[in-house]
Amino acid sequence: MFSELSRHGWRSLRELFEDLVWRHFFEDVHLEEPSVARYVTDLLVDFARIDSVYRLRNAFGRRLEDVGEMLLASNPLLEAASFDRERAVRKQVGDYTLFMTGLFPESVARARRRQPPPLEAFIDFVRAGKESYAIVSSFDQFEYRNEAPLFRRLSDNFELCVLGLNLVKKDLERLQREQYQRLQQALDEGA
Repeated sequence: MFSELSRHGWRSLRELFEDLVWRHFFEDVHLEEPSVARYVTDLLVDFARIDSVYRLRNAFGRRLEDVGEMLLASNPLLEAASFDRERAVRKQVGDYTLFMTGLFPESVARARRRQPPPLEAFIDFVRAGKESYAIVSSFDQFEYRNEAPLFRRLSDNFELCVLGLNLVKKDLERLQREQYQRLQQALDEGA
């Protein structure tokens, strides 16, 4: 994939994600929000590491992989030790659900243990993501004041962000196929 990056003029994974996100968000889904595009680009770069996707842990240190468990961990009356913890967990829930519904929608249904129909699972993820970003945006005082509007826009435009990421995924799959075909061709020529 990295040779593919340089072939197209991208010097880093960040440049690849930035190019794809900005193009699809602005041109295709008409979400002309620079701060949202920057945030989603940063999210993709961060989530390129699996530890970032599943950074939430419960009180026993076990990785939280289920959105329902994450939502419980965000509740200050249950597992969240503070409102700062609630905000951090809700931000991660928003990020995780956006990432999964945008790039891995087919996996969303399998990620649910109760196994509702796939469309219901997808809708549940979208609802949890929108709600989580809305809650994060409600933390609009002191050190969070400047970030609050961004999370309101993420909540309000969640579905457009998902659509934009679906288009990013298609481009990534196309690049992967092209890379595989070139590798196969090189192997065939060398045999």
